[in-house]
Amino acid sequence: MGRINYGLFLTAVFLLPFPQDLVRYACVAWIISWFLEFRWLRKPQLRNQTWLIFVAFGLWYGWKLISGFWAPDKAAWSWQMTRYLAFIFMVPVGIWGVNERYDWRQAGSTLVRGCLVALPFYLGLMTALYLHPQWVSFFSPAEWDFTHPTWWTYFNGNISAIKHRLFLCSIELFGAYIAFHVYRNRPWILVPAWMTMLFLILLTDSRQAVFMTIILAVIILLFALPKYIRARFCGIIIVMAVILAGMGLKMHPRMQQINMQTISEMTNITYDHEARLNIWAIALQQPEDYLPWGLGAGQSEIYLIDRYNEVGMDSYANMRFHAHSQYLEELMETGFVGLALLLLALIAMPAFANGKGRQTGVILITIFGLNMAVDCMFGLFCGIALWAVGMVFISLLSPPLRAA
Repeated sequence: MGRINYGLFLTAVFLLPFPQDLVRYACVAWIISWFLEFRWLRKPQLRNQTWLIFVAFGLWYGWKLISGFWAPDKAAWSWQMTRYLAFIFMVPVGIWGVNERYDWRQAGSTLVRGCLVALPFYLGLMTALYLHPQWVSFFSPAEWDFTHPTWWTYFNGNISAIKHRLFLCSIELFGAYIAFHVYRNRPWILVPAWMTMLFLILLTDSRQAVFMTIILAVIILLFALPKYIRARFCGIIIVMAVILAGMGLKMHPRMQQINMQTISEMTNITYDHEARLNIWAIALQQPEDYLPWGLGAGQSEIYLIDRYNEVGMDSYANMRFHAHSQYLEELMETGFVGLALLLLALIAMPAFANGKGRQTGVILITIFGLNMAVDCMFGLFCGIALWAVGMVFISLLSPPLRAA
C-alpha cells in the first residue's frame, strides 16, 4: 500500500496544473490510500514541528464548522464544509507523517514536469478549439468568446474556462521555486524550465501573476544573502512596497471614485474590468450586517447577491459574483475570529518549519497571502490541492529538529 499511496501522490503532484476535475480525483485517491495505510493507528511521527501547521488549519476549519450554528442557509454551509474537508483530513497526515517512500526531489521533479507539460497541453487544446469552434460543446462553457481578433487574446481570454488562470499561475510559480532547489546545479535544465513556465504565466495575461513573479524572484534572491543583510533589505522592500501600493491606489481612476462618502451611492453598476473594486465596495458598505461573528460559512455569496439586487447591480447578481478576496470572505462569513485564525494558520507555514521547509513556507505564504487579496484561493479545489501538496513539501524539506 505504501507504494500505491506514494504513486498516487506523485500523480496528484503531476496533475496540479491540469483541469480541476483531474486534480480532484487524484487528490481524493491519494488521501484515501493514505488512510488505508492505517498509519493513524500507530504512534504519531512527530519528527519536527510541521504537524502544528496542519493543526492550525484544522482549528480554522473548526471555527468555520462552529459557524454553522448561526448560518441561515445550512445547505450552503454544508457545501463549503464538504469542499474544505481536505483541511481536516490533512491534520492526521501532518501528525502521523507520510511513508518512507516519499522523496522530495522525486516529487519536485514530478511537479516541474507537470508544469512544463501543461504548456503544450493548453497550447494544443486552445489551438484545436480556436480552429474548430464546434468542438467547444465537449468542453462546455457556452459563454466562450470566439470573436477575438488574435490567437493570443483568444487564449488568455478563455483559459479560465478550463483552469482559472490565477491558480494555474500560482502552481507554475511554485513549480519554478521547486525547480530552483531540484535543478539549481544544472542550469541547462533550470533555465529552459523557468523560461517555459514564465511563458505560460505571460500567456495567461494575468497582472497579478506577473506581480507575483517579480515578488518571488526578489524573495529567492534575498535567500541568497546573509541573514543580517537580508533583514535590512526586507525592511527597505516592505517600506517601498507600502509607498508604491499607496501611490498606485491613490492614482487609480476607480479608487478616486470610491470613498467612504460616496460608497453608499453605488447603484446600477454594470460589469466592467474593475469588477473587484465594485464588489469590495458593496461588501464593505454595511459591515454591521455581518460583524463581529460573521454570517456563517458559505453565506457570503448569498449575502452579496442580495446586496447586488438591492442596489440594482443585476449583472453582478446574475453572474453570482463572490467576494473575490479570501480575507473579505472570511471576515463576512466567520468574523474577526475566523479571519484571525486564517492569518495565524498562514503564518504557521514558515513559523513551524525549518531548513528548506521554512523557505518553502515563505514561498507558499507569499503565493497564497498576496493572491488571497484578489481572489478566494480556497474557493476552487485546485487552490486547496496546491496547499495540501505544499504542506507535504514543507514537511519533507524540514529536517528533524535534532539535526537542524
